[in-house]
Amino acid sequence: MREKEGTAVPTTPPSSSVAVWGVSFAGALRTRWARLSLPGNGGGGGGGSRAVDEWTGQRASQGPGWLGFLADASDLLAGTLDPDMVPALIAQIVVPRLATWCAVYTVSSDGEPLDLAYLWHADEGQIDGLRAEIEEVTIPSVENLTPVPIQLGDWQSLAFPLVARGRSLGMMCLGRAGRFPDDAAQLAEDLGRRAALAMDNARLYAQQADANRALQRSLLPPGTPAETPGLDYSVVYEPAGENNEVGGDFYDLFTIGEGTWRFAIGDVCGTGPQAAAVTGLARHTLRLLAREGYDVTAVVSRLNQAILEEGERARFLTLLHGEIRRTGDGLDLSLISAGHPEALRLRPSGVVEAVVSSQSLLGVFPEAQFTADHVRLEPGDVLLGVTDGVTERRSGGRLLDDEGGLAKLLAECVDLSARAVAERIRRAVQDFAIEPSADDLAILVLRAEPR
Repeated sequence: MREKEGTAVPTTPPSSSVAVWGVSFAGALRTRWARLSLPGNGGGGGGGSRAVDEWTGQRASQGPGWLGFLADASDLLAGTLDPDMVPALIAQIVVPRLATWCAVYTVSSDGEPLDLAYLWHADEGQIDGLRAEIEEVTIPSVENLTPVPIQLGDWQSLAFPLVARGRSLGMMCLGRAGRFPDDAAQLAEDLGRRAALAMDNARLYAQQADANRALQRSLLPPGTPAETPGLDYSVVYEPAGENNEVGGDFYDLFTIGEGTWRFAIGDVCGTGPQAAAVTGLARHTLRLLAREGYDVTAVVSRLNQAILEEGERARFLTLLHGEIRRTGDGLDLSLISAGHPEALRLRPSGVVEAVVSSQSLLGVFPEAQFTADHVRLEPGDVLLGVTDGVTERRSGGRLLDDEGGLAKLLAECVDLSARAVAERIRRAVQDFAIEPSADDLAILVLRAEPR
């Protein structure tokens, strides 16, 4: 029983037989408590003892302690967007403050009967027995919008609907040894509304995350060539952060004929659906026009026009696009860098040099004209293309590519395979700063295989 500060501290035990009793203090409230033996194990008591609160007639909503409890519960529920974690939080918040046990049910995706998502008991040893009992009980329909009593052994049990934004999400079932005081039921009902909102937020977040991941997968190439005689290549792609935004970086490498390949690595301004639309347009246009026989200059020019035709939805795009031909002992490349970070060539001697001139980025100037640079990769030469998630990786006031940082990293990669070079660059980006990267990252490495 909770008593206001200033009342006399009780010195006599409860009238009923108890094993242990006492008085505890919390701020301005004193709580008189008793540990009672519960009959039978049909109610999950197992003949043991449980702490039972003796509620006063005062409304729970008027008690500052319960207002703090609701505030803390809301903070905990808002702290996760994992749909599988929310039911567990609900149950562990409720037990033992409001009930001896709590079962949280959720609506199944196929509309079948409710699924038991989580079960918690103040005595963990009773959970398995309680689960067996609960499986024999019919849970009320989620269409009920008010608490509904359920019959479960010797327990006094109530089922509270979990409804948010007009959508029924499940039920929260509570059980205790004695009658539910009105204040406890009102508090549980209030908590149920907050819990339902947390469940719905987590559900919506998970759906958006799944959609974004599906969209991201659709923007990546369906595959890279299985066999590339004379060409050793590797690609790395990592979307940034944990916000599930669709990234704007992309890459591609595909065959257009015997001993001839096309490649691309690009970065669309921004993230999200609008950036994804330009990413998809770019990747599919590059492949389609290449298969139609257009050279790299014509492909980039037409892609620029296609982006401009998107109108207000258009986003500018930086792109490194080229064609690779196997000739003799090496590779001949025709390259266009449309506002993209410079491509670097590594010689077996350790010399690193930029090999293409930067031209207009795409989606800005209708009159832009493009010309291809021709580059020769001798056996052992490496060509590196990256997005600005590499060059603009920030640590304090420094960028990774300050003072030719990327070229210095590449110079350390002599005699490494394409895969080893890509991994070395990726690891350097990761280690450059403590905090996670805020930008997507794409790395493309092409290496002429030695004789």
